[in-house]
Amino acid sequence: MLLVFTISCRKEFLDEPKPTSEVSSNTVFGSVEGVQSHISGILRRFRRQFTRTDSGGLYSIYFARTVKGNDLIQAPTWYLFDYANANREPIYTRTNFTWNYCFNQINQANELLKGITDSEALSDKKDLSAHAHALRAFFYFQLAMEFQHTYSYDSSLPSVPIYTEPTSEGKPLNSLQEVYDFILSDLKIANENISTARLGKSYINKNVVNGIQARVYLVMEKWNEAAAAAKAAKKGFTLNAKQYGGGFNNINDQEWIWGMPQTDDQTAYYFTALHAFTNHNANSYFGTFINEAFVAKFSDTDVRKLFENKYNRPQGHNQRYTTTKFTFEFVSDMPIMRLPEMILIESEAKARMGDEASSASLLYELQKNRDPNAIKSDNKGEDLIEEILLERRKELYGEIGVEWYDAKRLRKGMTRTGNHRILLNLIPDDKRFFLKIPQNEINANENIDASVNANR
Repeated sequence: MLLVFTISCRKEFLDEPKPTSEVSSNTVFGSVEGVQSHISGILRRFRRQFTRTDSGGLYSIYFARTVKGNDLIQAPTWYLFDYANANREPIYTRTNFTWNYCFNQINQANELLKGITDSEALSDKKDLSAHAHALRAFFYFQLAMEFQHTYSYDSSLPSVPIYTEPTSEGKPLNSLQEVYDFILSDLKIANENISTARLGKSYINKNVVNGIQARVYLVMEKWNEAAAAAKAAKKGFTLNAKQYGGGFNNINDQEWIWGMPQTDDQTAYYFTALHAFTNHNANSYFGTFINEAFVAKFSDTDVRKLFENKYNRPQGHNQRYTTTKFTFEFVSDMPIMRLPEMILIESEAKARMGDEASSASLLYELQKNRDPNAIKSDNKGEDLIEEILLERRKELYGEIGVEWYDAKRLRKGMTRTGNHRILLNLIPDDKRFFLKIPQNEINANENIDASVNANR
């Protein structure tokens, strides 16, 4: 063995050591397969632990939004400060994680775009570049939602810096208007160039881009554009009530448009927030409970009524109800975007444009699939919109923080009712709907000073 080792260690190998933790840009951007591997690495960061359990990846952002609302109750464990709507100061975990994680992903997208553009080996670059534009837009949308009031409040307010290329030098804050314009520009480029085909459901394709656009337009209250984008995102997907009771952990379900897959060799262990915290029938955190006032909104024939008084708690106890919607396993896939969300976006947009007949039909399409005894809505005006918003909560609870998302974008505020451990009242445009600028960013970026957090 020693002889073989000595002969093998030739001088040219020793003189030219190869890195073990990264590959060269020539290798990455020298082929389509190399670029796809780069994209795979960015997507892996959606679900890999970034710093710790409550600041792992995209799922951590969504789950933090979820427990800020009224429908779920968080035990005093991970996410407890998010549940209290108190995790927003410049040195706190949520603030630093959300900023650092999103900008890390944006920088990766910029590296991807630059590498594709500069490559002499790649011929058809448009589809590959479209992924970079879509990813960058997606994470700028998260930042815009997290670090300032909603768009309709005042789009001239300072938001976050815009970076279009890899850099380590900080830029000044751009306005919300500039950030949303940038997001829409990126999504337009992506939609024009990306294919419907993809390597798997964790990858972005035209359906996903349309879905992201639908979400952005919904926040911007561009109803016609939101309806069109949501309709386009739905193509090729069908409703499946049978997934309720199945655990919501299978990315191959026919309703899932986009998701985060887990495999045995890439497991996130206990970091899969929505599954590991809500499932009380597996070896998990046992950290999340359901508001009894929310439970009461489901009919007995609704397949989504998956609640149980597992611990035999009395009425009013904050740990009375759990849910079996999510089954936790180390290989539980996590949803990012599903068909019902797009149906309800289109329905809401139609209602707000005055097409109440089409809106009610879309709403009933989902309701009838979930509840065989559902009755088509005859509500009009605000009553119809409120019914749609409630349906969004019933359909998407635990997934993407939809209740917080809607309360913020519509400037409605949010009051906790029922058996919450911590009661609170967020007034419309409450500052607790957004985070302060991290102190580390202020210290490192000469274009941002401490006054940025005044009145935040």
